[in-house]
Amino acid sequence: MTYAIILFIVFLFLIIFLFNNLIAKKNKVHEAFSSIDVMLKKRTDLIPQLVKTVKGYMVHERETLTEITKLREKILIHTLTDEERLNLEGQMNQMLGKLQIAVEAYPDLKSSENFLLLQSSLNEVEEQLSAARRTYNAAVNAFNNALEMFPSNFMGKIMGYSPKTFFIIDPLEAELPTISFD
Repeated sequence: MTYAIILFIVFLFLIIFLFNNLIAKKNKVHEAFSSIDVMLKKRTDLIPQLVKTVKGYMVHERETLTEITKLREKILIHTLTDEERLNLEGQMNQMLGKLQIAVEAYPDLKSSENFLLLQSSLNEVEEQLSAARRTYNAAVNAFNNALEMFPSNFMGKIMGYSPKTFFIIDPLEAELPTISFD
């Protein structure tokens, strides 16, 4: 009878450990996504300033500036799912890449102090965003591994958890050239 009680207590502790471990991993994914969200918000807040600074110089690239503004407005809608938000942010990355390429045609703009300051701020945010994406993907990997590995996979099914989606960069974005404003 004592062995049954000891076995029950060990089993109970195992269930508690698995439960708490999955909760911690799920919360880590949410925390990492929140970090991405903070960086995206910071970038979104910089965009109107960048567009305003560039607008006067870029007469022919109004379409790019308009598209960036429309994407920003869509991103600010708070009813988006995480996946919809990440998709729109990927589109924003592409449009910002197009903007950087278009800026090359305007030497006066490239030497503008306001533009250089905004570009530097945007680059800093992009670096922080890249780090936040790596952290998010690491948290998703740990969570998804826990959902697939024995014995936590049973607890994950009981809790109704499903694998999370990795943040993946669009292949077109990966092909964009790096532009420097020297």
